Amino acid sequence: MTRKAEAADFAGKVAVITGAGSGIGRALALRLAGLGADLALCDIDIDGAEATAVRCEGKGVRVRADRLDVTEREAVLAYADEVREHFGKVNQMYNNAGIAYYGEVTRESFKDIERVLDVNFWGVVNMTKAFLPHLIESGDGHVVNVSSLFGLITYPGQSAYNASKFAVRGFTECLRQEMLLAGHPVRVTCVHPGGIKTAVARNATAAAGLDAAGIARAFDRRLALHSPEMAADTIVEGVVRRRARVLVGAEAKALDLLGRVSPAGSQRFGTWMSRLIRIAPRPGTTP
Repeated sequence: MTRKAEAADFAGKVAVITGAGSGIGRALALRLAGLGADLALCDIDIDGAEATAVRCEGKGVRVRADRLDVTEREAVLAYADEVREHFGKVNQMYNNAGIAYYGEVTRESFKDIERVLDVNFWGVVNMTKAFLPHLIESGDGHVVNVSSLFGLITYPGQSAYNASKFAVRGFTECLRQEMLLAGHPVRVTCVHPGGIKTAVARNATAAAGLDAAGIARAFDRRLALHSPEMAADTIVEGVVRRRARVLVGAEAKALDLLGRVSPAGSQRFGTWMSRLIRIAPRPGTTP
């Protein structure tokens, strides 16, 4: 028997959400605001974060919106202290910000790989390290790190993204163990969304010669199965139920099982699926 999230679970708590300007981040903000949580929203897209904040303020909660690049460590450390001072406490941290990138290992540059890891992995590390003391101090903390379906199985053309999301998974699972061993009052959840209709895929960059827009259209048409609102609801329910791992979508559950039962089988499946997303050079280009 599962229990639905109620206002009593979140009312008066302070939640920080990265990537709050659109997609899952915005949906999470609206869901938590509806449950009475005060919000610190941040995004590199300040217009998007402010638009989310306006919608959340209409639900009668305290909200602040800030432009933040999660790769800028000193700015992140300062932001954590500012949020703690502004609200008086911090209870929950949702590390949702991320970017997508397409390109085989033979095509992608070192710089592109570093950029994906900087945002998707180091952004999570920076935010977690910055806010963890405040979460411990609250006596009722929760870290929610968004990995991916591609943090469970691999997929051709996604080596940098796979690496970053597997790293988020490993970091998060280890953090959970450490909080338990130390007896700190901080729960930790790793989230693995399947195909979600967000701007992440549509805004993805690609290695030279690849048609990023075409790949994004194919993803939206064939693989983006769920709304950000569905993802946010699933994540919030996982937080209420204190889940260590949250799988968003039936495909995430199925492929997680396949990856555990037959790792080689999951690789064959990824190879087959990639043929639906024709990652091929544009005419007249070379690797």
